[in-house]
Amino acid sequence: MEPTNNIAKIHGFNHRAEIPHGLPLRKWIYSWLLDPTVEGNHQKRIDRWIAILIVTNLFALLFEHIPAIYEPNKVLFHAFDIFSVAIFTVEYFLRLYLAPEDHEFKGKGYSHLRYVFSPFAVIDFLAVAPFYLQAFIPVDLRMLRFLRLLRILKLFRVLIPAIKDFAVANRGRTFRQKMHALVFPSEFGGALHGLFDTFIALWVVISVVAVVLESVQSIHYLLNIQFIILDAVAVGVFTLEYCMRMYSCVEEPRFQHAFGGRLKQAGETSSVIDFLAILPFYLEAFLHHLFDLRFLRVFRLLRLLKLTRYTGATKTLTKVIVREWPVLAASAFVMMLLVVLTASLGYLFEHEAQPEKFENIPQSIYWAVITLASVGYGDISPITLMGRVMTIILALLGIGIFAIPAALLSSAFSDQLRIEREGLKEHVYAMLSDGVISADEAGVLNAEAKRLHLSDEEVKRMIDKAKRDRELKDDISQLPLHKIAATPEHAVEHFKVLLSQIRQLGILTDANKFEPTALKDDRLTATEIALWRQIQGNPSHPS
Repeated sequence: MEPTNNIAKIHGFNHRAEIPHGLPLRKWIYSWLLDPTVEGNHQKRIDRWIAILIVTNLFALLFEHIPAIYEPNKVLFHAFDIFSVAIFTVEYFLRLYLAPEDHEFKGKGYSHLRYVFSPFAVIDFLAVAPFYLQAFIPVDLRMLRFLRLLRILKLFRVLIPAIKDFAVANRGRTFRQKMHALVFPSEFGGALHGLFDTFIALWVVISVVAVVLESVQSIHYLLNIQFIILDAVAVGVFTLEYCMRMYSCVEEPRFQHAFGGRLKQAGETSSVIDFLAILPFYLEAFLHHLFDLRFLRVFRLLRLLKLTRYTGATKTLTKVIVREWPVLAASAFVMMLLVVLTASLGYLFEHEAQPEKFENIPQSIYWAVITLASVGYGDISPITLMGRVMTIILALLGIGIFAIPAALLSSAFSDQLRIEREGLKEHVYAMLSDGVISADEAGVLNAEAKRLHLSDEEVKRMIDKAKRDRELKDDISQLPLHKIAATPEHAVEHFKVLLSQIRQLGILTDANKFEPTALKDDRLTATEIALWRQIQGNPSHPS
């Protein structure tokens, strides 16, 4: 049976890499910083932050071409460029120094030179070259600044290995199956599926931020064209994603029928959100000459709901609401009853004094809700004695009544997370039935741990506990006797263990003293003494 910590190490549940301190300096640095085969080192974090810096550089380059933004912040743009070049330069020389340890160049002659002329190294060099050319050569090289766009190509350092792994995992599969692996979670998606999800999530955030900033008149005036182009690109990305999901969804067991399966997929909540995220753009583009549909632009904020696909929090919340719905419905009924009664009393006491504010009961409902919710905007307030007394009583009642649903949801949400985590523990226990966690099981475990917001350390502790529990279960001697007797196989094994222990007792004890002591005061019956002699292989009475 494979040790638990080895299982954790193989499948990425180690919290920290175990790298010997006695390694040569260059190999030790490479193992900690750049080796993709060492689980728990800093390689993934470095790639992630470099990717973020590359994307940020791309946006900085775009904003540099907007004079109203660039001119007042020229110093900040220059400082950011220096910072970026410094980071990229350090990365370039670090990779150059560690080239002999890189798996691509290790064991080959002239490792440093081979690295310098490798495609990634050329891209890394061209990404920083314009800055140094401008700094040290006294000529106008502003035309070379476009080479900074090559920094975006550095992302291929992360993308290309993911594409290679994806190609290997999907070798021999159809185009639709490959597309399904790219857009839907599966064992064939690998790192490329994660990058695809990250790309879509990034565009969701960018497009929503653009919609928010577009509402600021001063920013919209400066970036009107950029906002139009950005929205068109975002809609193109989301449309392509929607079509890919609709095309490949029939590979899912639930949507296997060519027409009915796609129709069912289109009716899923996530698909409806995807459709609504792109619908306003097409309606405005094709029907603007018939209707004024500019009001639909605000519905582009629905794109934010696309992010719910990448988190399990909404699924957990839905389960909580469904489970606690009877209690929530009862509390909602009490709240609605109290609101109507409050609005009626408010109308009764305040209508004559303030007919313009308490004109009718429906209008009084607004005052009742903000009073019971303890918001109290102050735009409508009672002026009569009875109205003020009633307001005090209702405000005190509202603190408790309106807090009930929030308290129910909070406690039920925590309880649901506990239940799901306990379920995951049982799942881990089942995974360890054969003593090992396979790659597929590790993928499921990683996905569930991410959904339940469990850290690597917590998952590792869970695996260790499941392993200990299983070992305890395998040791039947630790089980209660009635549980051992319930399984014939366990009962036979336990009987053999007991016989072995009795034989060991006969070997270790003094036989000349044992039987006299047993016969004294009838501690053992004659039958029991005979059985003792039989087990010890001495059926006759000792002389």
